[in-house]
Amino acid sequence: MISVGVVGFGYWGPNLARNFSSAVGARLGGICDLREVHLQRAQRQFPGVRVTSDYQELLRDPAIQVMAIATPVSTHFPLAMAALESGKHVWLEKPLCETSEQAVRLIEAAQRRNLVLHVDHTFVYTGAVRKLHELVTGGVLGKLQYYDSTRINLGLFQHDVDVIWDLAVHDFAILDYLLDQRPVAISANGMSHVSGSPENLAYITLFYAGDMIAHINVNWLAPVKIRTILLGGDKKMIVFNDLHPMEKIKIYDKGIELVDDPGRLHQMRIGYRTGDMCSPNIDSGEALQIEAAHFLDCVRHGRRSMTDGEVGLRVVHWLEAATASMKQQGAPVPLTIGV
Repeated sequence: MISVGVVGFGYWGPNLARNFSSAVGARLGGICDLREVHLQRAQRQFPGVRVTSDYQELLRDPAIQVMAIATPVSTHFPLAMAALESGKHVWLEKPLCETSEQAVRLIEAAQRRNLVLHVDHTFVYTGAVRKLHELVTGGVLGKLQYYDSTRINLGLFQHDVDVIWDLAVHDFAILDYLLDQRPVAISANGMSHVSGSPENLAYITLFYAGDMIAHINVNWLAPVKIRTILLGGDKKMIVFNDLHPMEKIKIYDKGIELVDDPGRLHQMRIGYRTGDMCSPNIDSGEALQIEAAHFLDCVRHGRRSMTDGEVGLRVVHWLEAATASMKQQGAPVPLTIGV
């Protein structure tokens, strides 16, 4: 039985506690939060589980093997490093930490102790994104040409991170999972419409070798909530609408065909292909439940997580580069980690 300590019981911590408490072969060993109101809520939801405001109390408990950390990103590095140094496996809410340098140190600390370092990129474990991965790697779309994401809504304004670190982090993790290539440069523009607050909207472009390109639109100041991704290949195209209750993924047999005929040099050389649309079945299981089971299996058998520290490092590196580009009004920033 793997005992899990949950650190942070604000927005996401209760979801972690619920899934680890019900996961096969796991139990809640304790819940830690600095706010008394959160501890009271934890006690009501999980009677009999120890609650504390003292993180060291959980670290000192030899029965607790895992620390699941769902606190602000500014606290991730010290909390995770302390857990690793105490010999505990670590589950960290996204993003992994504030800087690439911190990420490298966490990875090295986990490797020295043969511990699992896992980043909670939950979207990677959703049935829809796993289906996208199956379609992309299976060659259904052909050669991938573009990824275009719109991830917008009204609020929630964050005080400690900008909209890129809050929302685009999901697309970065999805891109890292879907593609067998890494971007070579990134460009971003953003704006803050609230004085003294981080940027609340941004437009990001990731450049790949060849003719692949990715564009991401993130916004906290939109009148509606939209969560769509367009994936274009030279064979087929996909529209992924995460908010659709039934047909989240639609595959379109549409595209263009180039006519390579020197005799038609001065004529239209582009033809249009319009075929059928289909919507595949998608696993409807809760992503966090699937992710928790995967993580616990990694802990039991000493395996690397699908969203391990290396994935977390690449995502943090892209976030840093996007922030640097935004400060330079969109100047492309070369990517050097994992390229």
